[in-house]
Amino acid sequence: MQRGKVAGLDLGTTKVAVVVAEVDEHRQARIIGVGLSPSHGMRKGTVINLEKTVNSIRKAVEEAQNMVGFKIDSAYVGIAGGHISSMNNKAMISVEKPGGEITKKDMTRVIEQAQSVGIPPDREIIHVIPIEFKVDGDPGIKDPVGMFGRRLEVEVHIVTGAVTSAQNIYKAVRRAGLQVKDIVLQPLASSYAVLEPDEKDLGVLLVDIGGGTTDIAIFKDGSIRHTQVIGLGGENITNDIALGLRTPPKEAEEIKKKYGCAMAKLLEEDDTEIEIKGVGGRNPRKVSRKTLSAIIEPRVEEILSIAYREVRKVWDPELLAAGVVLTGGTSRLTGIEQLAEEIFDLPVKVGRPRAISGLTDIVEDPIFSTAVGLVKYGIEKQNLTFIKTKEGGNNVFDAILQRMKKWFKEFF
Repeated sequence: MQRGKVAGLDLGTTKVAVVVAEVDEHRQARIIGVGLSPSHGMRKGTVINLEKTVNSIRKAVEEAQNMVGFKIDSAYVGIAGGHISSMNNKAMISVEKPGGEITKKDMTRVIEQAQSVGIPPDREIIHVIPIEFKVDGDPGIKDPVGMFGRRLEVEVHIVTGAVTSAQNIYKAVRRAGLQVKDIVLQPLASSYAVLEPDEKDLGVLLVDIGGGTTDIAIFKDGSIRHTQVIGLGGENITNDIALGLRTPPKEAEEIKKKYGCAMAKLLEEDDTEIEIKGVGGRNPRKVSRKTLSAIIEPRVEEILSIAYREVRKVWDPELLAAGVVLTGGTSRLTGIEQLAEEIFDLPVKVGRPRAISGLTDIVEDPIFSTAVGLVKYGIEKQNLTFIKTKEGGNNVFDAILQRMKKWFKEFF
């Protein structure tokens, strides 16, 4: 990859998206290349057919390369799926020089202690994200380095995933000819693209409805507080349409995109009729858009209701002052904002990638939220003052990449 260029790879259940950006001296992203291909070989965020997944990645990468005119050889890669889980944990240490200045070494020590939790051997830590630090009991500190104190505390958000799922994603990307710069939780990546800093401060729920899964993330006081993956998504809606209208899934997907509405009562005066292709050469027939909506609405309501119930288990929705942001391909359905407002009883908007330039007419679409977010995550990561760890001086985030490389060498 040429210097000053960053790529994001969103490996989804229904599509593979590649976004390439060049970074200016102010570290602002300008999108210069986009690749999109149907995803074959993935199910609910998990690789089920390696060769098909590799081919899907290659097609999207080739499309992006044709636009930018140079070889894409590395990318930040998203990960999701039902195997993802998260937890919060706390730790406390005495500052190395009690009453003295807190150093990066102190900060690293307390984070390492906080991530020392019992993880089964078939799981691996993907992210350890500090929520806040306390110095001598004073809360709400984002960066304690340089402050004076005797006691340093931290609360972290820990995201774990199945080792085998991460290995398979890593191998597919490598087989497609790309180096994995980092593996990033998809809702975390999407947040970089669609959420404003004020929303993260006030409290916001991000609901990213992809093809195979729905990813949720809660932010408050500028930090991520909870993440979760629900095993339902737009593919379930497509399957409902295919069964309900007795039409092939490919046709059902096109009908959903063109005529889909998540709230039937919005179509009371709509008399649009849709021609439906029959299965196995049977004659086409016509159905009303209201009939289509009557199939779509229950499934969308189920997805949003499950998300709402899961949020209530860990968080008070009334503390989400900025409301709910929907993104992902399914968020393009007409009426989904109104339905979500009824379910969450909060203000809702559809989030699209923001604060970008270049090919905005293409990427300002919810289907590119994760890919654009991966690019912005990569740019921010490159600009971090990295935390040193005890293991060979690598930073905490690069330790993830080192583990991925180790898995690849051990298993493949």
